[in-house]
Order: sequence, then C-alpha cells, then structure tokens
Amino acid sequence: MPTSTAIFWPVIAQVALIHAVYFLMLKRRTRAVRAGLAKAQDYRVPAIEPAPSATAARSLVNQFELPVLFFLVCILFYLTAGVNHAVLAVAWLFVLSRFAHAYVHVTSNRLKLRRRFFVFGFVLNSVLWVLFAAHIAGV
Repeated sequence: MPTSTAIFWPVIAQVALIHAVYFLMLKRRTRAVRAGLAKAQDYRVPAIEPAPSATAARSLVNQFELPVLFFLVCILFYLTAGVNHAVLAVAWLFVLSRFAHAYVHVTSNRLKLRRRFFVFGFVLNSVLWVLFAAHIAGV
C-alpha cells in the first residue's frame, strides 16, 4: 500500500504543466508584441491575438477545467485514506493525458488527436470519481 501523500506527486506534475503553459503563453505573447503582430494593449481583453499565443492561452484555460475535478478527487482520496495503487495509476495516466493534450494543443493543434487525449483524460477522471465513490461506500 503506497503512502497517502503519494497522491500529491501527480498533482505536482499537473501543477508543473500549468506553470509550463503559463510560461509558454507569456513567451509567445511577448514574441508577438516584439514582432509587431500584436500590441501590449491587445492583451487587456484578448479578443483577437496571434494564433500561437491564442492556442497557448486556450490551452491554459483547459488546465482549469477538467483538472479542477482531478485536484479535488486527489485531495478527497488523501483525506479519506483511500490512496492505493489503482488510484495512483489512474491519477498518473490522467496527468499524462493532460500533458499529451497540452502538447498537441500548443504544437500541431491537430483537433482529432487533441480530442482523443481529452476523451481519454475525461474517462480517467471519471474512473477516479467512481473509485472514490466505491471507496467511501466501502466497496
């Protein structure tokens, strides 16, 4: 049986991904301003921005959608002493799916491939919640 705090390693990895996408967005926006493709004021309310920084910004928004449910279920597993090998495996697979999704999003942005990674992560997130429900039900 793993220690309960092991659940926080995939959480830390997911947070690292969020920080990396923030950095990428900042870098791309700065590059766009320096290249004359955008003005700094354009980012006050970024309705229209160059595609490279727009995809990074949208990818960042994605990191605060489904992953919020992941963060919550990980904390709940920890608080209820429900961390086990299956939970850890599914949590790590979820984080890997988010890394793959973000990578595709900010590189080729191939929608079909990105969608596959999203759906895989969505299913894994759902599995975590089913495992949590089974844990608290004593199953």
